[in-house]
Amino acid sequence: MIRCTLCPNFCLLDAQSYGRCGTRKEVHQKNVSRSFGQITSLAFDPIEKKPLAFYHPGAKILSLGSWGCNLRCPFCQNHAIAASQVPMGRRFSPEKIHRLCLEARVQGNLGAAFTYNEPTICPEWVDALGSLIHASGLKNVLVTNGYTSPENSSRLLPLIDACNVDLKAFRESLYQELGGHLASVQSFIQEWAPHTHLEVTCLIVPGWNDSWQDMDAMSQWLATVDPDLPLHLTRFFPSHHLSHLPPTPLPTLYALQEIAQRSLRRVVLGNV
Repeated sequence: MIRCTLCPNFCLLDAQSYGRCGTRKEVHQKNVSRSFGQITSLAFDPIEKKPLAFYHPGAKILSLGSWGCNLRCPFCQNHAIAASQVPMGRRFSPEKIHRLCLEARVQGNLGAAFTYNEPTICPEWVDALGSLIHASGLKNVLVTNGYTSPENSSRLLPLIDACNVDLKAFRESLYQELGGHLASVQSFIQEWAPHTHLEVTCLIVPGWNDSWQDMDAMSQWLATVDPDLPLHLTRFFPSHHLSHLPPTPLPTLYALQEIAQRSLRRVVLGNV
Protein backbone atom coordinates (compact mmCIF):
# COMPACT_ATOMS: atom_id res chain seq x y z
CA MET A 1 0.00 0.00 0.00
CA ILE A 2 1.28 3.49 -0.89
CA ARG A 3 0.07 7.04 -0.33
CA CYS A 4 -0.86 9.22 -3.30
CA THR A 5 0.60 12.73 -3.01
CA LEU A 6 -1.02 14.31 -6.09
CA CYS A 7 -3.70 16.18 -4.13
CA PRO A 8 -4.48 17.08 -0.50
CA ASN A 9 -6.69 14.00 -0.12
CA PHE A 10 -3.47 11.93 0.25
CA CYS A 11 -5.33 8.68 -0.40
CA LEU A 12 -3.89 5.25 0.37
CA LEU A 13 -3.67 3.09 -2.75
CA ASP A 14 -3.31 -0.61 -3.42
CA ALA A 15 -4.25 -2.88 -6.30
CA GLN A 16 -7.98 -2.59 -5.47
CA SER A 17 -8.21 0.87 -3.82
CA TYR A 18 -8.08 3.67 -6.35
CA GLY A 19 -8.38 6.76 -4.17
CA ARG A 20 -11.17 9.30 -4.12
CA CYS A 21 -10.64 10.29 -7.75
CA GLY A 22 -10.84 6.65 -8.83
CA THR A 23 -7.98 7.01 -11.29
CA ARG A 24 -4.83 6.06 -9.34
CA LYS A 25 -3.57 2.60 -8.39
CA GLU A 26 -0.54 0.97 -6.80
CA VAL A 27 1.57 -1.21 -9.11
CA HIS A 28 4.83 -2.57 -7.68
CA GLN A 29 4.90 0.21 -5.09
CA LYS A 30 4.42 2.91 -7.75
CA ASN A 31 1.51 5.33 -8.14
CA VAL A 32 0.11 4.61 -11.62
CA SER A 33 -2.69 6.32 -13.55
CA ARG A 34 -5.73 4.33 -14.71
CA SER A 35 -6.88 7.15 -16.99
CA PHE A 36 -3.75 7.99 -19.02
CA GLY A 37 -4.77 8.63 -22.63
CA GLN A 38 -8.44 7.77 -22.07
CA ILE A 39 -10.35 10.57 -23.78
CA THR A 40 -14.07 10.93 -23.09
CA SER A 41 -14.56 14.36 -24.68
CA LEU A 42 -12.81 16.06 -27.59
CA ALA A 43 -13.98 19.35 -29.09
CA PHE A 44 -12.69 22.36 -31.00
CA ASP A 45 -13.88 25.23 -28.80
CA PRO A 46 -13.67 29.02 -28.72
CA ILE A 47 -11.15 29.97 -26.04
CA GLU A 48 -13.91 31.94 -24.32
CA LYS A 49 -15.68 28.66 -23.41
CA LYS A 50 -12.87 27.55 -21.05
CA PRO A 51 -13.70 30.29 -19.88
CA LEU A 52 -10.79 32.60 -20.72
CA ALA A 53 -11.98 36.09 -21.59
CA PHE A 54 -8.61 37.84 -21.74
CA TYR A 55 -6.29 35.28 -23.33
CA HIS A 56 -6.09 35.35 -27.15
CA PRO A 57 -9.76 36.37 -27.53
CA GLY A 58 -11.33 35.01 -30.70
CA ALA A 59 -8.95 32.04 -30.88
CA LYS A 60 -10.01 28.40 -30.82
CA ILE A 61 -8.43 25.51 -28.97
CA LEU A 62 -8.62 21.72 -29.10
CA SER A 63 -10.22 20.74 -25.78
CA LEU A 64 -9.97 17.27 -24.31
CA GLY A 65 -10.96 15.52 -21.13
CA SER A 66 -10.73 12.12 -19.52
CA TRP A 67 -12.65 10.90 -16.44
CA GLY A 68 -12.48 11.27 -12.67
CA CYS A 69 -12.20 14.10 -10.16
CA ASN A 70 -10.86 14.53 -6.63
CA LEU A 71 -13.83 16.62 -5.43
CA ARG A 72 -17.50 15.65 -5.14
CA CYS A 73 -19.57 18.63 -6.26
CA PRO A 74 -23.33 17.97 -6.21
CA PHE A 75 -23.74 20.67 -8.88
CA CYS A 76 -21.13 19.25 -11.32
CA GLN A 77 -21.93 20.14 -14.92
CA ASN A 78 -19.79 17.24 -16.25
CA HIS A 79 -20.73 14.62 -13.66
CA ALA A 80 -21.13 11.80 -16.22
CA ILE A 81 -17.35 11.74 -16.67
CA ALA A 82 -16.02 13.64 -13.66
CA ALA A 83 -17.87 11.52 -11.08
CA SER A 84 -17.07 8.23 -12.78
CA GLN A 85 -15.07 5.64 -10.84
CA VAL A 86 -14.96 3.31 -13.84
CA PRO A 87 -12.50 3.63 -16.75
CA MET A 88 -14.19 5.08 -19.79
CA GLY A 89 -13.38 6.77 -23.08
CA ARG A 90 -11.34 5.97 -26.16
CA ARG A 91 -7.59 5.61 -25.75
CA PHE A 92 -5.33 8.05 -27.59
CA SER A 93 -1.58 8.46 -27.56
CA PRO A 94 -0.09 11.90 -26.82
CA GLU A 95 1.35 11.84 -30.33
CA LYS A 96 -2.10 11.34 -31.87
CA ILE A 97 -3.62 14.29 -30.01
CA HIS A 98 -0.56 16.37 -30.87
CA ARG A 99 -1.08 15.62 -34.57
CA LEU A 100 -4.73 16.69 -34.28
CA CYS A 101 -3.61 19.96 -32.70
CA LEU A 102 -1.14 20.58 -35.53
CA GLU A 103 -3.73 19.75 -38.20
CA ALA A 104 -6.17 22.22 -36.60
CA ARG A 105 -3.72 25.11 -36.88
CA VAL A 106 -5.19 25.97 -40.28
CA GLN A 107 -8.47 26.63 -38.43
CA GLY A 108 -6.76 28.91 -35.94
CA ASN A 109 -6.01 26.34 -33.24
CA LEU A 110 -4.08 27.81 -30.33
CA GLY A 111 -3.04 24.47 -28.82
CA ALA A 112 -4.54 22.03 -26.30
CA ALA A 113 -6.87 22.61 -23.35
CA PHE A 114 -6.95 20.04 -20.54
CA THR A 115 -10.53 20.32 -19.31
CA TYR A 116 -13.97 18.66 -18.80
CA ASN A 117 -12.83 16.43 -15.90
CA GLU A 118 -10.07 17.29 -13.38
CA PRO A 119 -6.75 17.19 -15.30
CA THR A 120 -4.39 17.51 -12.33
CA ILE A 121 -5.15 13.94 -11.21
CA CYS A 122 -3.20 12.68 -14.24
CA PRO A 123 -0.09 14.88 -14.44
CA GLU A 124 1.63 12.20 -16.55
CA TRP A 125 -0.81 12.95 -19.39
CA VAL A 126 -0.46 16.72 -19.07
CA ASP A 127 3.31 16.29 -19.07
CA ALA A 128 3.43 13.94 -22.07
CA LEU A 129 1.06 15.91 -24.31
CA GLY A 130 1.94 19.34 -22.96
CA SER A 131 5.63 18.86 -23.72
CA LEU A 132 4.81 17.99 -27.36
CA ILE A 133 2.51 21.01 -27.61
CA HIS A 134 5.20 23.38 -26.35
CA ALA A 135 7.87 21.85 -28.60
CA SER A 136 5.75 22.74 -31.63
CA GLY A 137 5.18 26.34 -30.49
CA LEU A 138 1.55 25.89 -29.45
CA LYS A 139 -0.09 26.74 -26.10
CA ASN A 140 -1.34 24.65 -23.18
CA VAL A 141 -4.46 25.63 -21.23
CA LEU A 142 -5.51 24.05 -17.93
CA VAL A 143 -9.07 24.18 -16.56
CA THR A 144 -8.91 22.96 -12.98
CA ASN A 145 -10.44 23.03 -9.52
CA GLY A 146 -6.98 23.97 -8.20
CA TYR A 147 -7.21 21.28 -5.53
CA THR A 148 -3.78 19.76 -5.93
CA SER A 149 -0.68 19.30 -3.82
CA PRO A 150 2.20 21.82 -3.84
CA GLU A 151 4.43 19.15 -5.38
CA ASN A 152 1.99 18.47 -8.24
CA SER A 153 1.29 22.18 -8.69
CA SER A 154 4.99 22.95 -9.15
CA ARG A 155 5.32 20.07 -11.62
CA LEU A 156 2.48 21.32 -13.83
CA LEU A 157 3.12 25.07 -13.73
CA PRO A 158 5.98 25.20 -16.30
CA LEU A 159 3.80 23.35 -18.83
CA ILE A 160 0.82 25.70 -18.72
CA ASP A 161 0.41 29.01 -20.56
CA ALA A 162 -3.09 29.90 -19.33
CA CYS A 163 -5.29 28.53 -16.57
CA ASN A 164 -8.84 28.89 -15.31
CA VAL A 165 -9.39 27.90 -11.67
CA ASP A 166 -12.87 26.98 -10.46
CA LEU A 167 -13.05 28.59 -7.01
CA LYS A 168 -16.15 26.84 -5.68
CA ALA A 169 -16.86 29.04 -2.67
CA PHE A 170 -15.12 31.16 -0.07
CA ARG A 171 -15.93 29.28 3.10
CA GLU A 172 -14.00 26.30 4.43
CA SER A 173 -17.23 24.65 5.60
CA LEU A 174 -18.58 24.69 2.03
CA TYR A 175 -15.36 23.21 0.65
CA GLN A 176 -15.52 20.45 3.24
CA GLU A 177 -18.95 19.51 1.87
CA LEU A 178 -17.19 18.84 -1.46
CA GLY A 179 -14.38 16.87 0.18
CA GLY A 180 -11.76 19.59 -0.12
CA HIS A 181 -10.13 22.54 1.60
CA LEU A 182 -10.29 26.21 0.62
CA ALA A 183 -6.71 26.95 1.69
CA SER A 184 -5.30 24.48 -0.83
CA VAL A 185 -7.05 26.24 -3.72
CA GLN A 186 -5.98 29.63 -2.40
CA SER A 187 -2.35 28.45 -2.36
CA PHE A 188 -2.69 27.26 -5.96
CA ILE A 189 -4.01 30.65 -7.10
CA GLN A 190 -1.28 32.50 -5.23
CA GLU A 191 1.44 30.33 -6.76
CA TRP A 192 0.19 30.43 -10.34
CA ALA A 193 -1.03 34.02 -10.73
CA PRO A 194 2.45 35.61 -11.04
CA HIS A 195 3.71 33.03 -13.54
CA THR A 196 0.92 32.26 -16.02
CA HIS A 197 -2.23 33.86 -17.39
CA LEU A 198 -4.82 33.06 -14.72
CA GLU A 199 -8.58 33.59 -14.59
CA VAL A 200 -10.97 32.42 -11.86
CA THR A 201 -14.52 31.10 -12.15
CA CYS A 202 -17.17 30.83 -9.46
CA LEU A 203 -20.39 28.98 -10.30
CA ILE A 204 -23.11 30.73 -8.29
CA VAL A 205 -25.42 28.09 -6.80
CA PRO A 206 -28.67 29.44 -5.29
CA GLY A 207 -28.75 29.14 -1.51
CA TRP A 208 -25.24 27.69 -1.31
CA ASN A 209 -22.52 30.21 -2.22
CA ASP A 210 -24.57 33.21 -3.33
CA SER A 211 -24.33 35.47 -0.26
CA TRP A 212 -23.02 38.97 -0.79
CA GLN A 213 -20.78 38.60 2.26
CA ASP A 214 -19.01 35.60 0.73
CA MET A 215 -18.59 37.36 -2.60
CA ASP A 216 -17.21 40.45 -0.90
CA ALA A 217 -14.68 38.32 1.00
CA MET A 218 -13.73 36.35 -2.13
CA SER A 219 -13.20 39.40 -4.32
CA GLN A 220 -11.25 41.24 -1.63
CA TRP A 221 -8.94 38.25 -1.24
CA LEU A 222 -8.47 37.86 -5.00
CA ALA A 223 -7.56 41.54 -5.19
CA THR A 224 -4.69 40.92 -2.77
CA VAL A 225 -3.33 38.46 -5.35
CA ASP A 226 -3.95 40.83 -8.27
CA PRO A 227 -6.79 43.37 -8.68
CA ASP A 228 -6.65 42.72 -12.44
CA LEU A 229 -7.29 39.00 -11.97
CA PRO A 230 -10.40 38.19 -14.07
CA LEU A 231 -13.31 36.68 -12.13
CA HIS A 232 -16.11 34.87 -13.98
CA LEU A 233 -19.42 34.63 -12.11
CA THR A 234 -21.30 31.84 -13.83
CA ARG A 235 -24.99 31.08 -13.75
CA PHE A 236 -25.97 27.68 -12.34
CA PHE A 237 -28.49 25.51 -14.16
CA PRO A 238 -30.09 22.43 -12.53
CA SER A 239 -27.67 19.50 -12.71
CA HIS A 240 -26.55 16.26 -11.05
CA HIS A 241 -27.73 16.06 -7.41
CA LEU A 242 -29.11 19.62 -7.47
CA SER A 243 -31.50 19.17 -10.37
CA HIS A 244 -34.33 20.32 -8.07
CA LEU A 245 -32.90 23.83 -7.72
CA PRO A 246 -33.87 26.70 -10.00
CA PRO A 247 -31.29 28.43 -12.20
CA THR A 248 -29.40 31.28 -10.56
CA PRO A 249 -31.65 34.37 -10.73
CA LEU A 250 -30.13 37.00 -13.00
CA PRO A 251 -30.62 39.77 -10.41
CA THR A 252 -28.43 37.72 -8.04
CA LEU A 253 -25.63 37.57 -10.61
CA TYR A 254 -25.84 41.30 -11.33
CA ALA A 255 -25.76 42.13 -7.60
CA LEU A 256 -22.76 39.86 -6.96
CA GLN A 257 -20.95 41.34 -9.96
CA GLU A 258 -21.44 44.81 -8.52
CA ILE A 259 -20.02 43.67 -5.16
CA ALA A 260 -17.01 41.98 -6.78
CA GLN A 261 -16.28 45.06 -8.87
CA ARG A 262 -15.60 47.03 -5.68
CA SER A 263 -12.34 45.05 -5.41
CA LEU A 264 -11.64 43.63 -8.87
CA ARG A 265 -11.35 45.45 -12.20
CA ARG A 266 -12.48 42.58 -14.46
CA VAL A 267 -15.65 40.71 -13.42
CA VAL A 268 -17.38 38.77 -16.20
CA LEU A 269 -20.81 37.08 -16.16
CA GLY A 270 -21.21 33.64 -17.74
CA ASN A 271 -24.16 31.49 -18.86
CA VAL A 272 -26.47 34.53 -18.92
